[in-house]
Amino acid sequence: MKIRAAVVEEIGAPFRLQDVELAEPERGEVRVRLVASGVCHTDAITRDGDMPLPLPGILGHEGAGVVEQVGPGVTSVAAGDRVILGWPSCGQCRNCLDGRPRYCARTGEALVSGRRFRGEAAGTSAYTRGETGELSGHFFGQSSFATHSIVLADALVPAPDDVPLELLGPLACGLGTGAGAVLNETRPEPGSSLVVFGVGAVGLAAIMAARSTAATTIIAVDLHDSRLELATRYGATHTINSSGADVPAEVRRITGDAADYAFECTGVIPVVEQAAECVGMLGTLVLIGGAPAQARFSLDHLRTLWGKRVIGVLGGGSRSTKFIPALIDLHRQGRFPFDELVRYYGLDEIEQALADSRSGAVVKPIVRMPQ
Repeated sequence: MKIRAAVVEEIGAPFRLQDVELAEPERGEVRVRLVASGVCHTDAITRDGDMPLPLPGILGHEGAGVVEQVGPGVTSVAAGDRVILGWPSCGQCRNCLDGRPRYCARTGEALVSGRRFRGEAAGTSAYTRGETGELSGHFFGQSSFATHSIVLADALVPAPDDVPLELLGPLACGLGTGAGAVLNETRPEPGSSLVVFGVGAVGLAAIMAARSTAATTIIAVDLHDSRLELATRYGATHTINSSGADVPAEVRRITGDAADYAFECTGVIPVVEQAAECVGMLGTLVLIGGAPAQARFSLDHLRTLWGKRVIGVLGGGSRSTKFIPALIDLHRQGRFPFDELVRYYGLDEIEQALADSRSGAVVKPIVRMPQ
């Protein structure tokens, strides 16, 4: 069938709406009519060549929509079901079998190969364009900057009827990543202290989540006073404007020693190294933000040897089918008010959405699909 999609032709090129041909769902797949998709920093860095998706291609990885057609063998969902598009995984590697599909051994292939990574049609793309042939698709298993998507059925999460569907896609990546880094991957102990570097969508989600833990000191670090005001609203007990500040010294002043956890949400290497200086013995540096591929950072060996931990977090950990419904419940209870961070755009306004996110004018852009 013919669909509309925002296509990136080459590294650094703008998103352009084009007609694209979408294949029928294969065994284990479904076709989803997308309602909306969050716009994430990962989309921007992939367009700029910092993640290895072959171009031209279709990005977008925070989609939500309605199932239109199921492929052979699919019984878990049916046409008409409201769904959130989660991350794909192989289901067979050690981490998948241990209940950790975010860390699937084939994650790189599943997210950025541009092709189906498993099943009878593995190695092919469901997206083609005229005489030029296949386009890269299946970005994070979905390529949701389009009116329709081919998705693995086992990556879908049922969406409730009482929450706007257009709101829910970002729970699968940006918002879920920040919240999951706190709730799934670190679980701060009573009385602990944490510092969040970069309070955009991911960092603010981490702060909202931290408010639901027993952490008693929650420090937000950012360049924008407007973002720091939001951080205070959503749970930060202290803020630091990092412009000209000695952030590690300020953290030591606030905590009396060092933070127990530092969540690095920017992917900016000097900030990563600064965050590492904010945690001490038995402290944990949590890497969340997406840096360019092949980026490197340095740590003081001796101070790291003395019990400092460094962990990376993909997508917030946990399983989408378990964690996303929990976040929706927290939202219903007023404990995770992520809807207040959102501004909506049309799919043809995606460049403006990215620009507004980059400037700090909006925390979480979501593009609505033409119907």
